[in-house]
Amino acid sequence: MPLADRIRRFLRSPQGQRARNRAGQIARDPRTQAKARRLLTRFRGKGGGHGRRY
Repeated sequence: MPLADRIRRFLRSPQGQRARNRAGQIARDPRTQAKARRLLTRFRGKGGGHGRRY
């Protein structure tokens, strides 16, 4: 079974619905949004002041 079909089946299940609702709650949290913004600015190379580490 293709991976996309397995994901769709999971999201339709009660457990998948709970996971989706929880992810929505987390995404709406202002602290989580701020964390995501900070990470994006670091990955884009704007801010952080550390330069690139290889």
